[in-house]
Amino acid sequence: MSFINYSSREINCKIVYYGPGLCGKTTNLQHIYAKTNPDVKGKMISLETETERTLFFDFLPLALGEIRGFKTRFHLYTVPGQVFYDASRKLILKGVDGVVFVADSQIERMEANIESLDNLKINLVEQGYALDSIPYVVQYNKRDLPNAAPLEELRKLLNPTQVPDYEASAATGEGVFETLKAVAKGVLTNLNNMSPSQAPPESPRPSQMGATDDTRRLGSR
Repeated sequence: MSFINYSSREINCKIVYYGPGLCGKTTNLQHIYAKTNPDVKGKMISLETETERTLFFDFLPLALGEIRGFKTRFHLYTVPGQVFYDASRKLILKGVDGVVFVADSQIERMEANIESLDNLKINLVEQGYALDSIPYVVQYNKRDLPNAAPLEELRKLLNPTQVPDYEASAATGEGVFETLKAVAKGVLTNLNNMSPSQAPPESPRPSQMGATDDTRRLGSR
């Protein structure tokens, strides 16, 4: 759920990058962070696990304009891909406004992709969401690898509802910003379509952003 910071005239929105372990979620965020103007982004926070890092940061894309006199600040999160970090995934999904599912295009990773997508659906239901009710984009990462599965096979298995999807190679940056722009557009469309009675609350509960004190300070700079 997005929330409003009236002092800074900002609407804060949360986008979560979901997917199996080592699919490229972290690489996506690292590329976005590296290419974003330092003047409009907060500090990147990294939480280390044994096999992966969970990253999050916020930024204010000035080119997107305003919604009812408010600027929009996006908070981007990755979730740990390993199954035994499922509790962390659930926490990070709390208050989500949009989801990017990052699929690993390698043929041998198809089962892991399907398991992760099923897990996403289950965890969203536990948070009171349905995948088809929130802005949702699929990214087929690692398209540059020789063992990448055919695009149509990936679409059949991972995108039967034909939501916006993009081929990518996060290691080189290809398709990264196209993916982000698509999910951000969906989030902004949802905000624009809200009636006054559906307006975001003034401030978040700590659990809504899945955040520590450090991350809650990001949106108030």
